[in-house]
Amino acid sequence: MEQPNLSYINDLSGGDEVFKQKLISIIKAEFPEEKAAYLKNIELKKFKKSAENVHKIKHKISILGLERSYEVAANFENNLSKNNDAGKIDFENVLETITNFLTNL
Repeated sequence: MEQPNLSYINDLSGGDEVFKQKLISIIKAEFPEEKAAYLKNIELKKFKKSAENVHKIKHKISILGLERSYEVAANFENNLSKNNDAGKIDFENVLETITNFLTNL
């Protein structure tokens, strides 16, 4: 599985370490909340709400340089919008990978 990275954040910050750390702090604050909301909605089989959660999380997946994982998320979001949870395990593996990465930053 591909691993998250800070390449995009480094490029975006243009060497400004304060700005870089602010971006990382925002992701570290928002991601667990978005993940928790997704897990709650998927457990309750609220597929439309879960699709909205996945949509928000996709942005963080992209920022962390996870191109294949972004596709996994996009496909899963599409399935959820059709009341189908195909791709759930793969998406949740992506969530765990991101969680581990952010924990170690």
